[in-house]
Amino acid sequence: EVRLVESGGALVQPGGSLKLSCEGSGFVFGDDGLMWVRQAPGKGLEWVSTILRSGITSDAESMKGRFTISRDSAKKTLYLQMNNLEPEDTAVYYCTKLIGNYWSSAVDYWGKGTLVTVSS
Repeated sequence: EVRLVESGGALVQPGGSLKLSCEGSGFVFGDDGLMWVRQAPGKGLEWVSTILRSGITSDAESMKGRFTISRDSAKKTLYLQMNNLEPEDTAVYYCTKLIGNYWSSAVDYWGKGTLVTVSS
């Protein structure tokens, strides 16, 4: 059974930093692409960042320079380092696994999400 379990969400002040983690199990971690997606209150899903098998990453424009996706295959864990957080970053952040290893790959598994709240 494939499982993705996020952690690390919290209340943080604007300008602060937070590191999210996503522990995977039930699949060969790193073989397929992995992606972070978020959903702000009352809004739709928004792509955040993707990492492929090779380690190549891609970030949404509004997150470039602030967010960094990475993974530790030995620990079967995906990370999202978030710096200089803004109130607009408030959202539930989901860890997802892609079907395959392409930028256009569809998502086949989702975690339950972790809530990040940016507020003073």
